[in-house]
Amino acid sequence: MQEISDTTRLRRHDRAAREAEEVRLSPAATRSAASKGRERPEEPDEFRTAFERDRDRIIHSKAFRRLKHKTQVFLNPEGDHYVTRLTHTMQVTQVARALASALSLNESLAEAIALGHDVGHSAFGHTGEDALSPYFDPNEWHHAAQSVRVFEVLEDANLSWEVRDGIRAHSWRVHPPPATPEAYCVRFADRIAYLAHDALDALRAGTLSRGLFPADALERFGEPGRAWVSSMINAVIDESLRTGAVRMDGDTLGVMNQLREFMFEQVYQSAEQLRQQQRAISVIRDLMDWHLEHPGEIPHSYRQDEASPQTQAADYIAGMTDRYALATYDRLFRPTLNL
Repeated sequence: MQEISDTTRLRRHDRAAREAEEVRLSPAATRSAASKGRERPEEPDEFRTAFERDRDRIIHSKAFRRLKHKTQVFLNPEGDHYVTRLTHTMQVTQVARALASALSLNESLAEAIALGHDVGHSAFGHTGEDALSPYFDPNEWHHAAQSVRVFEVLEDANLSWEVRDGIRAHSWRVHPPPATPEAYCVRFADRIAYLAHDALDALRAGTLSRGLFPADALERFGEPGRAWVSSMINAVIDESLRTGAVRMDGDTLGVMNQLREFMFEQVYQSAEQLRQQQRAISVIRDLMDWHLEHPGEIPHSYRQDEASPQTQAADYIAGMTDRYALATYDRLFRPTLNL
């Protein structure tokens, strides 16, 4: 039998080696060996770091798989190229890893947070938050908290503290802010991804034309799409290296916020979108009300004994994909006539 030469031999690359390599990261980076740990202690994996293990658990979760049939912005779009919640998640993950890599941060931590950040979204995108919030005190249901609940309760993955914290606070409206710079990479990545790709979807749908975009945005970021992603990533990298914290310079951030306001006015809250959103809200609230009246119809995996009836119903409704929610609505409220 011919011996394998030293130049072609495979090399073992286990957890200890990977953790040792993290010594070369930036001083601000989060080291997996220094994680605050999990709710339940576990034996370390032979090959994967704690954050790599979390990434894999998220990818293999049922909630992650359901993202492929959940809306990003446009409800029931015609065509195969519109962004879904799953493709958005993959885009956020790519941008977050690009930022983490350029800043010598922990890419695996940024990746895990990005992959898990939206699993709590209900059917029909952010509309679900408007639909579910009135059932809760103080009148708020937020997908970020639901994403954490998915991994802590509904599909108990026993994720590390840093990943759960990053998922909890990936949204800019959530306080307190995240504890790691990798989570800030995800915050920026989320906004970069949805602005760039939602704009392309709006162009594809005929909701927007190029001439409508703010001139400042076109001047600073270039053409909608790839150029926007690159320009925004580079702006975060440059300012972060200059200041020592993950951030974007004030001028560019101002243009990004202007673009975000434009997208809300022209796309997210346009007359047609609001019309569709009201239909979606009615579907979700009818499903909530019906399951509150018939709690026995909630699957056992969503019936947590310690949770309120509202929470149990919302766990189930929020987990539905768009098509499953519509099919359930039709089954409950539009029964087939027996002729």
